[in-house]
Amino acid sequence: MIFQTIRQQQPLIHCITNYVVANFQANGLLALGASPVMADDSQEVEEMVAMAQALLINIGTLNTRTKNAMLLAGKKANALGIPVILDPVGAGATTYRKETVQYLLENIQFAVIRCNIGELAAIANVDWQQKGVDSGHGSMSLETEALLVAQRYNCIVIVTGERDLITNGEHSQWIAGGHPQMTEVTGTGCLLSALCGAAYVAGNKPYNQLAETLTYYKKAAVLASAFTADIGDFQIALLNAIHRLSKDGEASCIL
Repeated sequence: MIFQTIRQQQPLIHCITNYVVANFQANGLLALGASPVMADDSQEVEEMVAMAQALLINIGTLNTRTKNAMLLAGKKANALGIPVILDPVGAGATTYRKETVQYLLENIQFAVIRCNIGELAAIANVDWQQKGVDSGHGSMSLETEALLVAQRYNCIVIVTGERDLITNGEHSQWIAGGHPQMTEVTGTGCLLSALCGAAYVAGNKPYNQLAETLTYYKKAAVLASAFTADIGDFQIALLNAIHRLSKDGEASCIL
């Protein structure tokens, strides 16, 4: 089981991320048995990423300083063969975000793009009404556009929502499950992106490993919801569920 494999391997995941979710991401990786590091200064990101097994780039609280650090770390990771995960938070919300995502995609080879449907639309240049960093609304064929983006950037694309889609440009898979409370706590998608970095390096079949991660993340949400109906406690319950799944596996899914 992928969560248990990650716990056994204890990969170091370098996160250049946003200040809204940094603590949650770090605790989520720790709950899984991985090691987080959140270095984002240009003076050290190349040295830091060289020690990591995967790099996450999350543009949630984007600024010029971190944009430069993202580029340096991403290029260094590419040179060393370290997989890079992109979380293009709110990519279509402003011109600056959209242009930055395109700039990063042009200059860094990403292994995975993990996004919501609105962020996918921004990357695919489809008209869409972004609502801040939320998915917003519009009309497009999600599976078709995800497939095209995966082919264009030679990477795995994961689009999360009520059902998750994963595609590598050839094969696609829908994953159902989860719980609505996941949408009421900030950072659950951002945490998933960090977990995807750990999952990608957990073996030699990254597509399968990521699909399994999506499945068990949804199971963790269901498990967490069984322990509390209070949204303020849900984040803690989710961390506890991830921790249990990484130690006890399927037994923890029996509610």
